[in-house]
Amino acid sequence: MRLLVTGGSGFLGGYVLREASRRGHETVALARSPAAARAVADRGAQPVAGNLDDTGNPSDAARLDRVFAAAQCEVLVNLASLGFGHAPAVVAAASEAGIGRAVFMSTTAVTTTLAAPAKRVRLAAEQRIRASALKWTILRPTMIYGAPGDRNLSRLLILLRRALLLPVPGGGGHLQQPVHVADVADAVLSAVERPATAGATYDVAGPVPLTFDELLRTSARAVASRTRFVPVPLTPVVAVVRGYERLSPRPRIRAEQLLRLAEHKAYVIDSAARDLGFSPRPFAAGIRAEAQAMGLAR
Repeated sequence: MRLLVTGGSGFLGGYVLREASRRGHETVALARSPAAARAVADRGAQPVAGNLDDTGNPSDAARLDRVFAAAQCEVLVNLASLGFGHAPAVVAAASEAGIGRAVFMSTTAVTTTLAAPAKRVRLAAEQRIRASALKWTILRPTMIYGAPGDRNLSRLLILLRRALLLPVPGGGGHLQQPVHVADVADAVLSAVERPATAGATYDVAGPVPLTFDELLRTSARAVASRTRFVPVPLTPVVAVVRGYERLSPRPRIRAEQLLRLAEHKAYVIDSAARDLGFSPRPFAAGIRAEAQAMGLAR
């Protein structure tokens, strides 16, 4: 099949483009900059200039509907975040281009009980997708990890190699279910290849939930860390991080992330296993491989 991919220059995008090539698909990837074009080309895709921030200007040669039509693809694979309000333009452009089949990447973060602004945007995006005439499938992955630069556990592994002591806000008793990036990429391509998944939404998570404390200790074993974990109350840590957010132009951690530690993030993946053949690797194996790839394993 010939696939039109958004978000192909991102972390997950690299895995999806390479896996698509391995499975014999042609890929065309939207690229908003020369750097993004080079990145997707290196991953085996044909870059096409385009921007999800579509102005709607009739004279704009890079208008999304024109770009999508010129790509002449059968399936849209939208890996770009639904949290920035692009969904209406993407759905409209795909419909105008005659792309009937589409796989969209959302996130299990939409199930949070917190009043997160991105939650409202993503849920509205999912609603817009479901109301469209597209033969859509929505995937909701949990926290993605598995390789250097994953923005989630890479930093933790580095920290565990250095820190003698690590505070654990909230005590570490709430459940997590991280999923390896290669397993997510496999689920994306399986959805593309299985038309029967149209009209369904799938949670895509690791094989079993584990507590945050278990996640930390498993990660520590992967790098032979002797870090001591010290439970601390969540509320004062959140207050400190909120102050840090106000002072930092580009904060590396946000209060919302800490507050999410007080929520169970465990999901049932039976439907993904049944319909997509989804069989994620155990966390211990995945984090050990990531530590090895980063040169941190001992």
